[in-house]
Amino acid sequence: MLIALIARDKPGALQIRLDTRDAHVAYLKESGSVTQAGPLLDGEGQMCGSLVVLDVQDMVEAEAWAANDPYAHAGLFDNVELVAWKKVI
Repeated sequence: MLIALIARDKPGALQIRLDTRDAHVAYLKESGSVTQAGPLLDGEGQMCGSLVVLDVQDMVEAEAWAANDPYAHAGLFDNVELVAWKKVI
């Protein structure tokens, strides 16, 4: 099951993102559940959120993945949405 994680950073939280980025990227690579990932950008090209496509068994597994993300532990996100997704192209 593919799940899109769409997260928006808290206002003014860029430094939290930068300080936690290495741990987050390691988690992306090591978890074995990520098919695609990258930052969302604001109008100035600064990172302001995340898009991660997970390949997991169910929504419960996606929720657990999101809860264990180092960005979540650091309190980076203002909101996180998990949406079932179907790849077409």
